[in-house]
Amino acid sequence: MGNPLLNIQKFGQSIWYDNIRRGLITSGELKEMVERDGVLGITSNPAIFEKALAGSTDYDQALERLVFTGAGTAKDIFENLAIEDIQLAADVMYPVYVRTGGRDGYVSFEVSPYLAYDTQGTVEEARRLRTLIGRDNVMIKVPGTPEGVPAFKQLISEGININVTLLFAVEVYREVALAYIEGLEGLAKSGGDVSKVASVASFFVSRIDSLVDQKLSEVQKVTANPEGRAKLESMAGKVAIANAKIAYALYRDLYAEKRWKVLAEKGAKSQRLLWASTSTKNPNYSKTLYVDELIGQETVNTLPAETLTELRAAESVRPGLTENWEESIEQAHETMRILAQVNISMEEVMDTLLREGVDKFSEAFDKLLSALEKKRQALLGAGQAEQSPG
Repeated sequence: MGNPLLNIQKFGQSIWYDNIRRGLITSGELKEMVERDGVLGITSNPAIFEKALAGSTDYDQALERLVFTGAGTAKDIFENLAIEDIQLAADVMYPVYVRTGGRDGYVSFEVSPYLAYDTQGTVEEARRLRTLIGRDNVMIKVPGTPEGVPAFKQLISEGININVTLLFAVEVYREVALAYIEGLEGLAKSGGDVSKVASVASFFVSRIDSLVDQKLSEVQKVTANPEGRAKLESMAGKVAIANAKIAYALYRDLYAEKRWKVLAEKGAKSQRLLWASTSTKNPNYSKTLYVDELIGQETVNTLPAETLTELRAAESVRPGLTENWEESIEQAHETMRILAQVNISMEEVMDTLLREGVDKFSEAFDKLLSALEKKRQALLGAGQAEQSPG
């Protein structure tokens, strides 16, 4: 049978790990995951760093060193610690980057969530972080907000690898995909090498079902017709995958166009869809639902620890994304038509999820900086107590 995580690669999908922590890297565990499970990349976000820095002792010595050498504010300390993690992880992933010709082997690091609605601030922060990290196989994460998309286009035109995150709506994904193509065209025009640029579009999945299932349940309660209720009930847990399939159909169309082929002839790599938020939130659904149904050519799935462990134990994997493609894409569109008929606005759902996503990352960043500030003050207080005469 072999390792299902390795078997997924046979269907053209790359598995990235949605987690980072100092001990994961220094213990050799990450290297082992690359070798045993075929992990081809790493993603991080403020919530992951908050859990790693506030919830482990991995950073205590490094934190103490930074505090007593005058590293500055809690934000400065975070940046020091996080960038070191990203550099160490990028070094572990570098052989993958070389082996895949720059298709995989990336480690992603997010710009401050406080800049989600600031185009110029995002551009400047991404440039600064790229320079600070100093690794070819790093992707800077930029949110897919109305302000983030033009920042992304500018950064691609400068040859900076970008992971566009917090994508929920197919129409926003279209804007991002076109911004990528325009950015590469700008880079080519200025004499840059488009073959050295990589990007992914992080399309969020499970959070869509969490919100839409709730709305379907509310509509069911006021639906008198038993047949109508049954139809609505049957749609639970299906909308996120339908939405992802429609995005994937758009990916296939855009990268088959002549405009793209001009760039491809210069060595440009398509911006793959990366399935994010793939841990199952509803306990009634399979723990690998958002992996099983989304395995397909030229995609990435980024898995948190629990989902990766579940998948490693799976009996088999199949190309769920592209199986019976014509029929399944028609079903996906039908799902969206039914939602519209019962007045569930997907536009409203996507706007809510984007706003909540930015808020969640900002809250995690707040908690992270607060926890680091407490540790900084405690260390400084202890240092002063040791120096005071007894």
